[in-house]
Amino acid sequence: PCRYTGSEIRVRDDSMPLAHIAIAVEGAGWTDADNIPLMVANTLVGAWDRSQGGGANNASYLARAASSVNLCHSFQSFNTCYKDTGLWGIYFVAEPLQIEDMVYNIQKEWMKLCTSVTEGEVERAKNLLKTNMLLQLDGTTPVCEDIGRQILCYNRRIPLHELDARIDAVSAQNVRDVCYKFLYDRCPAVAAVGPTEALPDYTRVRAGMYWL
Repeated sequence: PCRYTGSEIRVRDDSMPLAHIAIAVEGAGWTDADNIPLMVANTLVGAWDRSQGGGANNASYLARAASSVNLCHSFQSFNTCYKDTGLWGIYFVAEPLQIEDMVYNIQKEWMKLCTSVTEGEVERAKNLLKTNMLLQLDGTTPVCEDIGRQILCYNRRIPLHELDARIDAVSAQNVRDVCYKFLYDRCPAVAAVGPTEALPDYTRVRAGMYWL
């Protein structure tokens, strides 16, 4: 089996105008029962970039914070699954002097997922997740890719109604429990390139993975 180890790698290059940073924790494999709640949590964090409208009216707390005080140029949460493990985290692009505040807000949002996410927020994320999954199947090529991926991962293709039922079964308590299991007080993996001087030391990033 694969063994996940929290660590960091930084490639400082002050000639680059923006810092590109990814922070992740160990996620779930394709067949893990916790994968669906992690997908919902990933949708809750969402994605945003400066070209989008919305501002303070974004559903994602992190998107609202990023747009209101110019924390970053863009961010994208991700949930990458492998056979028996995965990576769950976020990638963002930011100005050098905004990195520390962005990391703080990311970890604040992650801790909120572990402790106080509401049923209304989870319902919105579930609807958005189902919509996004259906939009990805718009055409014969993505449908064939989806069939191939599911055959490799599950040895069968999961019907859409079964996937819908699995997503609908996720509650706010499920999301809190699974996020607590995978996020709370876990060692992150950090990768950064660009003007990364203001990126907090790894021990500080690690200390932000729990609330006292």
